[in-house]
Amino acid sequence: MRGRLLLTMIVAAMMLVPVQAGDVSAQQAQQEDTRQPSANATTLYLWHDGINNAWTHFDANDTTSAEDGVFQEDIDNGLIDIDLRFRMNPELDKRLMMTVDGELRGTLKLDLQGDWTNGDNQGPCQNDCEQLNITINYGMNELYRYQHTSTTTGEQEIPFSYRFTEEDNIWDGRDGNPVVHITMKLRGDRTTGFGGLTQSGNPASFTLFLGEDSRVDLPIHESTWEEAFQAGEDGMDEEESPGFGLVIASAAIAMAAVAQRGRLDDE
Repeated sequence: MRGRLLLTMIVAAMMLVPVQAGDVSAQQAQQEDTRQPSANATTLYLWHDGINNAWTHFDANDTTSAEDGVFQEDIDNGLIDIDLRFRMNPELDKRLMMTVDGELRGTLKLDLQGDWTNGDNQGPCQNDCEQLNITINYGMNELYRYQHTSTTTGEQEIPFSYRFTEEDNIWDGRDGNPVVHITMKLRGDRTTGFGGLTQSGNPASFTLFLGEDSRVDLPIHESTWEEAFQAGEDGMDEEESPGFGLVIASAAIAMAAVAQRGRLDDE
């Protein structure tokens, strides 16, 4: 009888020991996409191929972006209509929890030429220009919209910020895919005369510096990286719960003790 009890105790003890196939942390590190957010990567960087495609992700490097590191449109005489949507690519594959009252901090580095102010009678705008507008979305939800009215001619950095509330601090994977939307309308009025020998007016130009020069820092809460949060609001499944095996093993030990006591009583 004692031999059976000992065997039962050994089996139960084995159930208490977690079994892992190889080095799990090493496997996760190998599978981790550096374009996705992590505890050490909480900054969105803006990228553009210089032609048609705009995107954003959490890696400070991207070899598919424009080689000169800028997106630029220019015109001598006419209107430039900037409408850039930087969507997370690849799509967000994690749930994110932002720190309530934590601050989103963004920066755009621009070089602007021309006119973008309506109604001042000092430039070529014909009530068809538009100041710089920045909108942050997560999924279908608008988080923040900002119009910068103090842009100047030349190279400059445009800062913007937002504090999270309990209503907007959960970005739920693909349904919370971040988008940075930038719009602006600028007009140039350069003309030439006498066979190109004379010029008057000014051209228009919009240049956005990419990568580390244009980014959005997010206050992602440290609990984002916990398995319970990633599993959803209802917590982990029983199979994923680290205490589930302990409960089963404890029950096995108790049952073995009861069975042994019953045998001793019978004897």
